[in-house]
Amino acid sequence: MKQLRLGVLAGLFAAAGILSWGAARLWNSYGTLPSVPLAAPIALAVIAVVLLATALSIRSRLRAQRERRPGAKGVEPLMAARALVFAQASALVAALVAGVYGGMGVFLLGSLDIPPRRDQAIYAGFSVLAGIGVIAAALFLEHICKLPDDKDDNTDAAAA
Repeated sequence: MKQLRLGVLAGLFAAAGILSWGAARLWNSYGTLPSVPLAAPIALAVIAVVLLATALSIRSRLRAQRERRPGAKGVEPLMAARALVFAQASALVAALVAGVYGGMGVFLLGSLDIPPRRDQAIYAGFSVLAGIGVIAAALFLEHICKLPDDKDDNTDAAAA
């Protein structure tokens, strides 16, 4: 499985942000603007906590197994692979969602004097922060699940 690249995540964030900012300008010209739900940062924060808890659990189980503690539970490879897929998917979606709310938040910065728009800008900002938290937790989980003999280059595959 290929490792996530920060450039891909940053590109998704930037592209979604630019498109969202443009869409917000267009919707605003028609007199309406979709709202940023209060549940958005909460849902992203919950996903970040689940990813972090999974990473810490796997890390402690691997450490106990490595130190050969009696009664240590090992980590099943399929469970680690599922956690890794969940982490990578969550990071990609969080980059996209954070970009959308970031673009919306940048657009809303121009109208902070209107209380409902100010609230929407705050929700958008918290959504971006929670999205960054998801990405950080996903990258940490990916680091935990990396095998010691994994190589970043594909020289062995090319030689075969």
